[in-house]
Amino acid sequence: MGEKKVTVEFVEDVALICIDNPPVNASGVAVRQGIVDALEEIKAAGSAKAIGLYCAGRTFIAGADITEFGKPPLQPGLPEVCNILEDNETPIVAVIHGTALGGGLETAMGCHARVAVPTAKVGLPEVLLGILPGAGGTQRAPRLAGIANALDLILSGRHVPAKDALAMGLVDRIDEGEPRDVALAAAKDVVAGTLATRRTGELSTTPDDAAIEVTMAAVQKKHPHLISPQKCVECVAASTGDFQEGLAFERARFMECLPSPQSKGLIHAFFGERAVANIPEKKARPRDIASVGVIGGGTMGSGISTSALMTGLPVTLIEVSQEGLDRGVATITGNLDGAVKRGKMSQEMRDAALANLTASTETESLADVDLVIEAVFEKMEIKKEIFTKLDAICKEGAVLASNTSYLDVDEIAATTKRPQDVLGLHFFSPAHIMKLLEVVVGEKTAPEVVATGFALAKKMRKVAVRAGVCDGFIGNRILGHYLKTASYLVLDGAHPDQVDKALEGFGFAMGPHRVGDLAGLDIGYMTRKRLAATRPAEERYGGAIADRLSENGWNGRKTAKGYFVYEGRETLENPDLNAIIDEERAKAGVTPRDFSDAEIVDRYMTAMISEAARVVEDGIALRPVDVDVVFLSGYGFPRFRGGPLHYADTIGAEELVKRIEAYAQEDAHYWQVPALLRKMAEDGSSFADLNKGK
Repeated sequence: MGEKKVTVEFVEDVALICIDNPPVNASGVAVRQGIVDALEEIKAAGSAKAIGLYCAGRTFIAGADITEFGKPPLQPGLPEVCNILEDNETPIVAVIHGTALGGGLETAMGCHARVAVPTAKVGLPEVLLGILPGAGGTQRAPRLAGIANALDLILSGRHVPAKDALAMGLVDRIDEGEPRDVALAAAKDVVAGTLATRRTGELSTTPDDAAIEVTMAAVQKKHPHLISPQKCVECVAASTGDFQEGLAFERARFMECLPSPQSKGLIHAFFGERAVANIPEKKARPRDIASVGVIGGGTMGSGISTSALMTGLPVTLIEVSQEGLDRGVATITGNLDGAVKRGKMSQEMRDAALANLTASTETESLADVDLVIEAVFEKMEIKKEIFTKLDAICKEGAVLASNTSYLDVDEIAATTKRPQDVLGLHFFSPAHIMKLLEVVVGEKTAPEVVATGFALAKKMRKVAVRAGVCDGFIGNRILGHYLKTASYLVLDGAHPDQVDKALEGFGFAMGPHRVGDLAGLDIGYMTRKRLAATRPAEERYGGAIADRLSENGWNGRKTAKGYFVYEGRETLENPDLNAIIDEERAKAGVTPRDFSDAEIVDRYMTAMISEAARVVEDGIALRPVDVDVVFLSGYGFPRFRGGPLHYADTIGAEELVKRIEAYAQEDAHYWQVPALLRKMAEDGSSFADLNKGK
């Protein structure tokens, strides 16, 4: 049976219920049953006039037990437990410390009063998983905090600090102290009549039709692909009626959301971000990183420096010229100022971070740093020269990392006498904002160096994914393949604007041509030129239109012209684009044809899935979920679709093979069935099976 997760203690005329289910006191079945049993025990004793409910460890109930996700429900369910708490004859006060999230806050709202410690936070983040608070959250929160506050809480999923929760009415007061001490004092105050208690369900919600109407319109516009935000609004609107009817309405909407493709995709994304930390090197001890050097003060180097400074790490920035160094420092300063404006850090934290920055034109300044990240121009000769210098300058045991997006990390490492200390740390731009970090593991990279890359990502609050060495690693290798489909679609008759709008309709924030303009079309141009000699003779070239744009100096937003024209915040048609497209179609001997939006999406996604399957097949990604997390965290893939290989499972391997074979009638070189996908079609397996090791 194991140790009890819930215990009861009697102190004079009060009882204390303690939940102790490490690490986050998740509301699993043992906790739920334990609460019910504890209330029965207290009732049987008959001596308690008030009950204090609190948690041991570092937090109040921080949510559901994730091991129960996707399995048949175990009784008692949380809705039942919250109702039992609320119906209990002896008043119960919940004491919140750490975080009370989802079912944790719903449990607290089922009690008769709530006291928080000053550092506590509360939230209802279920919408981030494509569901809604299903244990009374949509009915109790509006009764305590009002409709407008409840809508904000439920639809944002944000963590609300104790003082704001007090102002909203979610908690009744804030007390300093250890949770048990606060619970004992609060229960005694309930007995003394100095802390008021009431049943939340007996309160009434003040109608606010304007808030409901405005919020519903906003979520329909912002989340056209999601069902749970709209159902959250419907449930909150239902809180103005009978409480029991509202609970039934909420439960029905919850059960509609739970099996939806959107919820499955979001839950897969949630678990995926945790699964990618399970790497072969996870037991290796990371090296201590107390200082960082960054070579290159451009956009990437400045972003990486900002990210390190925001975590409290001292940074030494190196540039070849004073002018470049000054620009880099100015960019970093602007980034930190932006973080203050966005509420990510205080002015004092910003000043301390900037004080941790050392700027120098001397590479020798890196002699004592623990980790160096090279972030210069994407040319192998330059990188080799830098790593040869670092090998001579840096102390023994220093980790030497390249921020390369494509280049061979093994070739870079071979220029040093310490290839075991070299790895790729591929940050995504803007590096101080984007979550993804590809940790690229070379043939000779030591396990503790890989572990150090993951530890750095955790410190920087980034999602690290382990990648093997190949051109483009996981993300850019797949990107390089499926962007050819976008190019082929335009050559064959679609317009860049139609392609973008079709994919934005699928859920991407931006289509590939707008993304290209944002990143800079010169980047793709340089990559195509670099790889031109390796392009097979039978490969159809799709880059001619993009090449023409770059050769005209039209590289996207930074030149105010690319596939589109940019005037301030406006995105307009490029009046010269159609003529270029027509000329390149004529040169290629193409008779343009029409494509439906659905066909555009099918081809684009099938190409993405095909190369993603090959990346898994080649061992560049450890598992399909690693590919999914790369695309969710770094490439704007719609989160509610769970990632390209989770989405592939919704189509099925057999259907994907049929598509590829049909497309191969036009271009047998580009459209080839990956061996892994063919095997899955034959044996009926899925990418989800591979994630589970089947």
